[in-house]
Amino acid sequence: MGLFILRRVGTMILTALCLTFIVFFLTNLYPNLEKLAKSEGNFRMTDVEVATFLSSNGYRSPVDPEVLAAYRSGQMTQEEASAQLNTGFDPRLLRNYMEWLGVAPGYVIETPSGEVNARCQAPGTALEEAPRFCGILQGKWGRSTVFKEPVGDVIGTRLALTGRLMLWVMLLMVPAALIVGVLAGMREGSPLDRSLSTFSIATTATPEYVSGVIFIAVFTSSAVGLKWFKGSATSAMEAPTFDNFFLPVLTIALYGMGYIARMTRASMAEVMSAQYIRTARLKGVSFGNIVLKHALRNALIAPFTVIMLQFPWLLNGVVIVESLFNYKGFGWTLVQAASNNDIELLLGVSVVSVIVVLVTQLISDIGYVYLNPRISVT
Repeated sequence: MGLFILRRVGTMILTALCLTFIVFFLTNLYPNLEKLAKSEGNFRMTDVEVATFLSSNGYRSPVDPEVLAAYRSGQMTQEEASAQLNTGFDPRLLRNYMEWLGVAPGYVIETPSGEVNARCQAPGTALEEAPRFCGILQGKWGRSTVFKEPVGDVIGTRLALTGRLMLWVMLLMVPAALIVGVLAGMREGSPLDRSLSTFSIATTATPEYVSGVIFIAVFTSSAVGLKWFKGSATSAMEAPTFDNFFLPVLTIALYGMGYIARMTRASMAEVMSAQYIRTARLKGVSFGNIVLKHALRNALIAPFTVIMLQFPWLLNGVVIVESLFNYKGFGWTLVQAASNNDIELLLGVSVVSVIVVLVTQLISDIGYVYLNPRISVT
């Protein structure tokens, strides 16, 4: 088992590096960096000014000094200077990625105006006091351009809010889905099985934004007359209660519950038709003991993997629900970062998402081995 875990951890690290590099490459494409430069500087900046800003802040390679001098002296027009700029792949991207990870020293760049910009230099401190490395591995996640706070603080706060939402969703979704799936699979083809299967398919086929809008229209507005809950979950960020927190929990839980219930139902139906179950029936074992002592443990092997995979889905799938109910958690933060071109925050969100996905997969594999003795890890 130890060797199996080591191999899986090695694969996880390699996968994390590949995925984070892809995200880093996409977020650092020139159009995104151009938007960042204009939002941080001036939206009327010329192409040469944008390129100078990006090179001075370590995003791109320095602009050709001859082109820059000719443009500033008037010997080259703006169109001619723009044509000389590199807006494609920049070799500095690889170094920027290593600096962001924290495996390469942070840049120290002297700007054309004579100032010195250093990646690892904190505001108000001397350059000599700045550390050489300041990346993800050192706990330096950068600064959010939207929230004007360190990315680590923003993600920590929002992730805690989404973690609370995920906890209550799992507490509602998993037991309800297992009960529905077990009841449907105990007597395959019965009216109970067909009714529960129809309910499971209906909940899975209904997207969160549809069920959420329906719940808001029915339970929070005066159109129907049922004002049982609040249509906004903003107040739940400080003090969650049943009336301001139940609707987003129910909206997410219903969508995931149907899939888990269907998997449980299929697994339970297969186990109930096994030979050892028939033997137990012929020996006169009661139906309740057959289900609880013989069938249930084997039937939960497949749903366990599905349940573990719900964690990464919940972390990133709450984007719609958090935006719909104005619950400012991890998904809401992802929307804000993407819509406002907050590159550092987007990268931080991607790191957390990759870690959650890989860790839950590792736990799922280990748990599957323990639940199913037929699986060998040698």
